[in-house]
Amino acid sequence: MKLLDFRFGFVAVVAVASGLVLAHGARAQNGAGASAQKPSASSSPSVETPRLPNGKPDLSGMWGGRGNAGEGDAEESGVPDPGNVVIQAVIGARRCAPNESPCDTQTNQPIDGEFTDRIAPNRPLYKPEYWDKVQDLDYNTNFKDPIMQCQSLGVPRIGPPIKIMATAKEVVFLYSGEFRIIPTDGRAHDPERAQDVTFDGDSVGKWDGDTLVIDSVGFNDLTWLAAGGYFHSDLMHVIEKLHRDGNTMTYDVTVDDPQVLLHPWVMNQRVLKLNPNPKATITEEAPCRDTDLGNVSIRIRH
Repeated sequence: MKLLDFRFGFVAVVAVASGLVLAHGARAQNGAGASAQKPSASSSPSVETPRLPNGKPDLSGMWGGRGNAGEGDAEESGVPDPGNVVIQAVIGARRCAPNESPCDTQTNQPIDGEFTDRIAPNRPLYKPEYWDKVQDLDYNTNFKDPIMQCQSLGVPRIGPPIKIMATAKEVVFLYSGEFRIIPTDGRAHDPERAQDVTFDGDSVGKWDGDTLVIDSVGFNDLTWLAAGGYFHSDLMHVIEKLHRDGNTMTYDVTVDDPQVLLHPWVMNQRVLKLNPNPKATITEEAPCRDTDLGNVSIRIRH
């Protein structure tokens, strides 16, 4: 805990030296530290929520807010970028000393999101015996972050889907290079699949009024909750909630991991906008290869 306290103190010093500026921007990473502002009712026109034949909200569509929600979705349609609006602290380079002036120029070591997120009030809180592991993973992110080894982001780090296709009995979540097929007919977890250990877990959905609640278990322990060393165990249990109101959808996630977390972590709400561009698509990503991992020799994160 002393090391964690030192980091908090260091951030405060850097903030004073650099001049803490609050600016609006979009965070691509959907983990700890981003605090989304909910759009006011007057900020978006009232649109009737489309519904399926069974009367439930139709979640189908291309949804923005992840930073890659469709090719040319903003510029071609003339619709503003639907990404989340968050408040982010703009702090100088991590290595700036308190007596260094000026300290606001770009260097080869820009703002370290995992580092500055330590000042965010909403972080997963671990049992004391696991904080050393969190800090070691954070310090060695360049070597130990699963995404550096071409592994899947997994649930919940992957965030909300880019596109949803919904029927009365299931929803299909499409991401860039991944997909999930989730039954929504109220069934329970399959006893065998729920014991598997996979990146996205075994997911089943049910309706709570007009909110789709997705319950996921059966995870491996290879992924992180978010950047910064926030690992989890194979006992993780994730609840996702999606609620559509017109052309806006909210995405809420609660992570429960009784083995390593002090209490369930309620992630910051994501607010997604429907992309009306009929040409919007999911951009194909190049195959990931970890051939450079053996050449990483520094811990500077870009």
